[in-house]
Amino acid sequence: MKDVMILTGAGQIGMAIARRMGYGKKIVIGDKKLENAQAVAKIMKDAGFDTVALETDLSSRASIQNLLAEAQKLGRIAMLVNAAGVSPSQAPIEAILKVDLYGTAVLLEEVGKVIKEGGVGVTISSQSGHRMPALSAAEDEQLACTPTEELLKLDMLQPKNIRDTLHAYQMAKRCNEKRVMAESVIWGQKGARINSISPGIIVTPLAIDEFNGPRGDFYKNMFAKCPAGRPGTADEVANVAELLMSDKGAFITGADFLIDGGATASYFYGPLKPKE
Repeated sequence: MKDVMILTGAGQIGMAIARRMGYGKKIVIGDKKLENAQAVAKIMKDAGFDTVALETDLSSRASIQNLLAEAQKLGRIAMLVNAAGVSPSQAPIEAILKVDLYGTAVLLEEVGKVIKEGGVGVTISSQSGHRMPALSAAEDEQLACTPTEELLKLDMLQPKNIRDTLHAYQMAKRCNEKRVMAESVIWGQKGARINSISPGIIVTPLAIDEFNGPRGDFYKNMFAKCPAGRPGTADEVANVAELLMSDKGAFITGADFLIDGGATASYFYGPLKPKE
């Protein structure tokens, strides 16, 4: 039986990483929209990869458990690439917290139970988690260590304390980073590693929609005034994932890698700094 890679979220970034690291493996692609998973599965199959598509709802523990059960029928789970999520302009506050925050936490927990010795995972976070002011040490620990089924009951995640969908998204991505740190300790007991990557603006069909949407000027200004002077590509995110998921990254776990062309640096210390 082959080793299995789990890919959640059938988008450009997830596919770029899966193409880089998934050769010789069975790749199980889960997405809330089965047709999206099937489309990526076909593109990859036509390029010689061994793929299967499944409908998976990241906001449901039962759906995640079903994905992993189906994957285990095909081989040992050796790799996780979590690129699933919803953006601030796509979904209401509740959905962002249920999918991006709770769903990611459950996925990391459930994969950690079944990942093979020496396995490795990456989850895609966001530069947004780096923009929000620092939380207290106690709040960080709550995001990192609260039992998953209690997460959405935390006071800081109640609707009265969430300003808007962007704030919800930032909280979710901050939680992703802290959760990866805590889970890396548990995964480490199996000799497995887990890290997160926080991309900035990456050109994907979704991003192109955003460029042409109501916040388009905001995004265009962001990449024009960052040190790189351009948006990134999914393959550049895959470059980082390749390091983290290969033997060259064997000493890296529980870490977050910001890959945003310097936009966050410019936000704090350059021309993107918000006006007081």
